[in-house]
Amino acid sequence: MTEKELELMLVKEVKRRGGRAYKFISPGINGVPDRLVLLPYGRAGFVEVKAPGKKMRPNQIKRKKELESLGFLVYCLDDPEETGGVVDGIAGNKV
Repeated sequence: MTEKELELMLVKEVKRRGGRAYKFISPGINGVPDRLVLLPYGRAGFVEVKAPGKKMRPNQIKRKKELESLGFLVYCLDDPEETGGVVDGIAGNKV
């Protein structure tokens, strides 16, 4: 499975739950997560999507820590079987 296919799975799952998964681009700042996930009831989080087995680069880890220090949820999704769990985490569901 490619990163693009996994990203599409995430977008479809978020839409299925009534939310949006916007492509997140921040000109001039490298390493920001791929998607800003917005769910009903004001739930929000960021998701960095990687091809299975791939890891985040150092600048992506830095941005993840920055966003988390501001209180945001940030996930790295690299396994298609974890898609629902990531969305659950953003939704506030403990599975």
